Amino acid sequence: MSTGTLSPMKFAHWIPNVSGGLVVSKVPQRTDWGLNYNINLVKIAEEVGFDYGLTQIRFMGSYGAEYQHDSLMFTAALLSCTDRLNIITATLPGMFHPAVMAKHGATADQIFNGRWSIHIASGWFREEYDALGVPWFEHDERYVRSQEFVEILRGSWTEDNFHFDGKYWNIQGYTLKPKPLAIPGRPTPEIFQGGNSLAAQRMAAAVSDWYLMNGNSTKGFKKQIDNIKKLAFVRGRTLKFGVNAFVIARETETEARDELERIVGSADGVAIGGFKEAVKEAGQSTKEHEGMWTESTDRDLVQYNDGFKTDLIGTPEQIAQRIHNFRKIGVDLILCGFLHFHEETRFFGERVIPLVRELERSDPVTRSTFG
Repeated sequence: MSTGTLSPMKFAHWIPNVSGGLVVSKVPQRTDWGLNYNINLVKIAEEVGFDYGLTQIRFMGSYGAEYQHDSLMFTAALLSCTDRLNIITATLPGMFHPAVMAKHGATADQIFNGRWSIHIASGWFREEYDALGVPWFEHDERYVRSQEFVEILRGSWTEDNFHFDGKYWNIQGYTLKPKPLAIPGRPTPEIFQGGNSLAAQRMAAAVSDWYLMNGNSTKGFKKQIDNIKKLAFVRGRTLKFGVNAFVIARETETEARDELERIVGSADGVAIGGFKEAVKEAGQSTKEHEGMWTESTDRDLVQYNDGFKTDLIGTPEQIAQRIHNFRKIGVDLILCGFLHFHEETRFFGERVIPLVRELERSDPVTRSTFG
């Protein structure tokens, strides 16, 4: 358990800018990938206490997600309709030049008053790369490329006449103007990354602000957090941690568990089979055989980031207590997915977040941060 005081838990939600929702299931969903639906969603999220929204990055259909809106364009549209929410743009380093993305990000940060962040997804879906003629590297090398991508983002955002001599990119005397907003306590826009492998953990410790983990148990989360903290400490760095969770909050635990079984019982077996084959390029391809989806069952893959494993399934009181327990092991953010986003985002914000805040106020480990 962490010592000292902890700041309040932050909350994020997936933005369903790809079709199919957040589960690979044929169960009916009232979630839509269109712009108007998502504008209403981020307004709800902002109203009920969420801090971040995260767009998804796809260039081709996979696991049933046939249609996909561009993450950067979609982010800008949603930021223009909100006042407080921070929107995180997911990106793939192999598809973009980092200095070009630095320019996009600086513009978004300026226009939307420092509410833009970026998520670095190193990539697992080889078909996208092959279709577009973009070189596909073995697993750990993709994280080398991603680390260079982040280093160029930061250099472009903080230095004039910036130089970088790397394995994948060379920058010679680049000056980006305007740079992102100068906000106290935030040197540059926040940089998020995912990936559960050792290569991903090493990258996070070296360059990222946030490390997002696939769904897991409390024990599994703590192991990752402790390891990355050690790796970051020797570099003189600290970072924050988020966890993915598919939330099913209902008035009774029976209702919540029954909903889970309906989702799993209607799973799209063909799509899951294709996804299972594609993700062999992820953790299974590492020499340690560790990382994303290495221990995922077909049931886990119905929520494609292992969101059921986090077990935020039950009554508001049960879910709030589990969230608070995660906070005490060093989790800083819950990234929420839902079946019916509008209704369930509101229910979570109105019924679960206030209970989390009550637990934080009553716990000596978190109490002092509320004043």
